[in-house]
Amino acid sequence: MRSEQRTAPVRPREDGAVTVTAVAHPNIALVKYWGKSDERLFLPRTDSLSMTLDIFPTTTRVRLAPGAEHDTLTFNGAPATGEAHRRIAAFLDLVRERAALGHRAVVDTENTVPTGAGLASSASGFAALAVAAAAAYGLAADATALSRLARRGSGSASRSIFGGFAVWHAGVSGGTAEQADLSSYAEPVDAAAQFDPALVIAVVDAGPKAVSSREAMRRTVDTSPLYEPWARSSKADLADMRAALRRGDLDAVGEVAERNALGMHATMLAARPAVRYMSPASLTVLDRVLQLRRDGIAAYVTMDAGPNVKVLCRRADADRVAAAVRGAAPGRAVHIAGPGRGARLLAGDAR
Repeated sequence: MRSEQRTAPVRPREDGAVTVTAVAHPNIALVKYWGKSDERLFLPRTDSLSMTLDIFPTTTRVRLAPGAEHDTLTFNGAPATGEAHRRIAAFLDLVRERAALGHRAVVDTENTVPTGAGLASSASGFAALAVAAAAAYGLAADATALSRLARRGSGSASRSIFGGFAVWHAGVSGGTAEQADLSSYAEPVDAAAQFDPALVIAVVDAGPKAVSSREAMRRTVDTSPLYEPWARSSKADLADMRAALRRGDLDAVGEVAERNALGMHATMLAARPAVRYMSPASLTVLDRVLQLRRDGIAAYVTMDAGPNVKVLCRRADADRVAAAVRGAAPGRAVHIAGPGRGARLLAGDAR
């Protein structure tokens, strides 16, 4: 599934104002990104591969406000504060620098993804912001340039620019900053036409994490004796994953995704002090997935930096897998997702 989005300069009204709206969806990595080689440029230490979802959209509206002294940032109807405000404002500064246009902006974001719970809320958020802000400030950018731009807000946002499956290239941290920045971007990955997967998502805990992903990454890279072996094995996992997608082999895709994710969590458990995102409810779901496989249902676990569990299966089996997961995690929300569209502009704004 190719990206549908290219930004083009938007003709402002006579007062210099322009309003642009974009929507993006989160992605779930099947081969994980964990650890940065350059924190300022958001360069990862390893390549990663993901599936963009067709649920949990983020919708972001950017309105230029010529003459305003400050950006106005609203998140789900409330003013953005703290770290969220800092990250969005810093991202807008980057766009303004590239556009050579200093207008402040009014940004209104509606996010349906549980925030901070390991469900890729920052991926959809910064992918939508990148597409909307680039268009509003008049940056002409193709999908690759948008992917690089989104990466500067949140690394995984580089993949949400694209629909379906995407690989994010780690790039190189040597050379000049410009060379390093240009080297790291996502691009679409083809899958066999018959490949029809679903992800069953068990939200066992929608609350914010006790340890942020950023802190957990730093601690793992700096102190875990298992990190470097996992990073090396991830290269082989990526090659195996791409081959399995080309064949449309769901069992092989699932086996690679599960070993890569559980290996990542093992690196965190070996950090000092340990980072443990898996909860008792997470482990109960994992046990139920193993039972599904013993019963002949192709179902495989992946987990990001949080307690919530995603189960890869065939779309035809998704309802049965979801029922089994609900039985293992009673009272928790369970969602079924398929491959979704890439980030895109919405029509109908007043310009």
